[in-house]
Amino acid sequence: MTWSMTRDPADFEAAAGEFLRGRPVEHTTLLSVAAAVRALGSDTYGPEAPWYGWWRGDEGAAVGGAFLWTPPRKLLLSPLPEGAAAQLVDALARRRTGLPGVNAARTTAEAVAAAWQRRHDRPARIVERHRLYRLGELTPPRPAPPGAARLATPADRELLLGWSAAFAADIGSSPPRNARALDGRIAAGRCALWEAGGRPVAMAGITATLAGMARVAPVYTPAELRGRGYAGALTAALSGAARTSGATELLLFADLANSTSNALYQRIGYRPVEDHLVIAFGAEEGTG
Repeated sequence: MTWSMTRDPADFEAAAGEFLRGRPVEHTTLLSVAAAVRALGSDTYGPEAPWYGWWRGDEGAAVGGAFLWTPPRKLLLSPLPEGAAAQLVDALARRRTGLPGVNAARTTAEAVAAAWQRRHDRPARIVERHRLYRLGELTPPRPAPPGAARLATPADRELLLGWSAAFAADIGSSPPRNARALDGRIAAGRCALWEAGGRPVAMAGITATLAGMARVAPVYTPAELRGRGYAGALTAALSGAARTSGATELLLFADLANSTSNALYQRIGYRPVEDHLVIAFGAEEGTG
């Protein structure tokens, strides 16, 4: 039983691509982040090239787990078989990578955090709790708020850059490193705005469809315009368009600390799948 690691996305795709696409709902973040790195470059999420890894129970066995790490962000993990979490912590420790934390489904995140604390005798703390939702029967809000959805265009670029930075600040994340991801979404018709009274009042994006799966992200309404139904209506419109275009699984994450967004997504037809944790690890000796 062993982990293999690489910084070559082609090697990762050859080894773990089929495994990830076989369960696209469970692997939504891994699939979308790997696709973004392939399309936009190795520095999409940070100055260092990503690390990729996959786990096999025995030599020659099928892949049973995978990770993608884009330093300095937390490690993204698929669900793992018993014992694979401790093996991963040991493998990363041997490379002295200074792992900052983990982002995964709750059981896996807790297993990795426990293994990390046993090995390093340092603290780990939960910093975010998210719930993954899957769209069932789409139920657009009735009555709809004033206005209508439209696709974003290059003319909206500066507004969307500002809103993207504001969204990152709201959730405590790093702002986008550059405009490549946004430009790609606009060009591909995967970024939409709700427009009311002749001006944009909310934005939403969606990932490319991968193995039949697409995930709505980000969704943002400026603080002074919240509570008017714009985000829910726009999310419903974007989800419906993606389903019409062939996506069979529509997903999104909601912060469990935000009861408003969780209730909103459920009203338009999204149903809970599983909870995810983001866990931060304390600094290790010998790392910056």
